[in-house]
Amino acid sequence: MPEDRTPRKPRTGSRPGHSGGGRPSGGERSGGRRDFSRPRRDERSDEARTESQARYDGPPIPEEITGKELDRSVQAQLQSLPDKLAQRVARHLVAAGMLIDSEPRTAYEHTLAARARASRLAVVREAVGEAAYAAGEYTEALAELRAAKRMNGVQDYVAIMADCERALGRPDRALALVRNAPREKLSHALLAELTIVEAGARRDRGEVDAALRTLETSHLNSKTREPWVARLRYAYADALLEAGRATDALAWFHRTETVDGECTTDAADRAAQLEKSLDAGK
Repeated sequence: MPEDRTPRKPRTGSRPGHSGGGRPSGGERSGGRRDFSRPRRDERSDEARTESQARYDGPPIPEEITGKELDRSVQAQLQSLPDKLAQRVARHLVAAGMLIDSEPRTAYEHTLAARARASRLAVVREAVGEAAYAAGEYTEALAELRAAKRMNGVQDYVAIMADCERALGRPDRALALVRNAPREKLSHALLAELTIVEAGARRDRGEVDAALRTLETSHLNSKTREPWVARLRYAYADALLEAGRATDALAWFHRTETVDGECTTDAADRAAQLEKSLDAGK
């Protein structure tokens, strides 16, 4: 998965605004003054408390997960926590990383459990943001990634944040994030993702030609076979198809397929479908 505060426990029945000190005792007071009533039971329902506790506990963690599976740099960030707490947080993060592609909702719940225990750690807030994004919780993802960015100054989240804005129907905000991104600090892979999101935001605004120009000025013809090249080419092929340039789109779906050794896209299927469509139209 590719992030905090001291660990805290859930509140357990204190009334909002009540300090707990100096509470008058029950019964009638002398002089006819009316006594204060005793503090009422927490107004939250049993069901609400149960749901809150369930979120705090998180999903069950497979016994084989120890927490040591985390990258050393992440483990180092957990060292500010007590040992047992750090292990629990680490195990939730490992479980989330294992499930984020196949069960994003469960992965998200694991990260919420980690946040409940270590919300002042940037690595935890980052994990919540990425899992929320995978689970389609775009508002939450934005909030968590902004928090992580404030805490550690890392710029790597900008493409995901911009894509969240797109998903929330705000392409103008997405483009503003793209414009202000520190491109010189981003890797080729992150720049590619930023370009894809920018092109997508242009398409959201109905600016297909602008989307094509955005992609054409990127590294579409890079000779590396890193997954980001396939993703760039796929986005370009898809934009060409939307622009009505089906023959060109077919060529780029094929060019995507040639570098997509990890099958990160469905370019082969798209090419086959497009070929059938073009043949049928002859």
